[in-house]
Amino acid sequence: MILTVTLNTALDITYRVPALTPHASHRVTDVAERPGGKGLNVARVLAALGHDTVVTGFAGGPSGTVLRDLLAPLAPVDALVPVAGTTRRTIAVVDDTTGDTTQLNEPGPAVTPEEWATFLASYGKLLRDAEAVALCGSLPPGIHVGAYAELIRHARAAGVPVLLDTSGEPLRRGIAARPDLVKPNADELAQLTGSREPLRATHDARRRGAHTVVASLGADGMLAATAEGMWQATPPTRMKGNPTGAGDSAVAGILSGLVEQLPWPQRLARAVALSAATVAAPAAGEFDPGTYEDLLSRVEVTAHATAA
Repeated sequence: MILTVTLNTALDITYRVPALTPHASHRVTDVAERPGGKGLNVARVLAALGHDTVVTGFAGGPSGTVLRDLLAPLAPVDALVPVAGTTRRTIAVVDDTTGDTTQLNEPGPAVTPEEWATFLASYGKLLRDAEAVALCGSLPPGIHVGAYAELIRHARAAGVPVLLDTSGEPLRRGIAARPDLVKPNADELAQLTGSREPLRATHDARRRGAHTVVASLGADGMLAATAEGMWQATPPTRMKGNPTGAGDSAVAGILSGLVEQLPWPQRLARAVALSAATVAAPAAGEFDPGTYEDLLSRVEVTAHATAA
């Protein structure tokens, strides 16, 4: 099975309005609720691709109860650890006129040292059956900034490949713990390395400790710097819609390709097609299967002459 860790889970709420106008009242035409947070989005896509998936992290309060109720009918197994605080909500407001999305993210609940200790014990047990683990998203209040580095060390000790998808200081400290993969976007990669030139920045990130760096480059697709070489995958067309969860779908593509032992060009093509199909989906954190199948064979993957 594939394990995903979401320390700062969320109840994702998507509102659709005919047009979003500042300083005005709006009539919402549609409301959708989904269990969210980066790792839960990853798990939902992995399950749709046919992989056994377990989700862990924290959930609490009324919104945490709703999140777990919504998660129950889905394929991922719920191994979330209860907390006394209340799970945050994220609000995505989609403007039907432009297709643009405005995102509002609440802070997460404060996690106590006792709750963190309970999580660590559960995480250690879950690693025993994991083929791979993804550590995803922001850290809630109360969790120390080196938490992902700690979880990476546990995964490496258990011999489980680990992917890190976070930002800022948690990424900086996590990458020093030598994860198998990191998946920053262009801004996160620039903040980490100080460079906005993708080839240079991915090389720098590898030198900082990551075995493989897969960078999301927006409309330019994804760039992978690995021990085997470098490849860039580009979508055949720019998608209009809600980008929420697109990077998480890309992580699911990378992880599924890892456990299926696909070569890197195929992993990247899958990741880019899933990401684009997520933008085209009506609700945050889901992908449109028809769009995915259409795009998969049309993603262009090119090798870079520069060795990784």
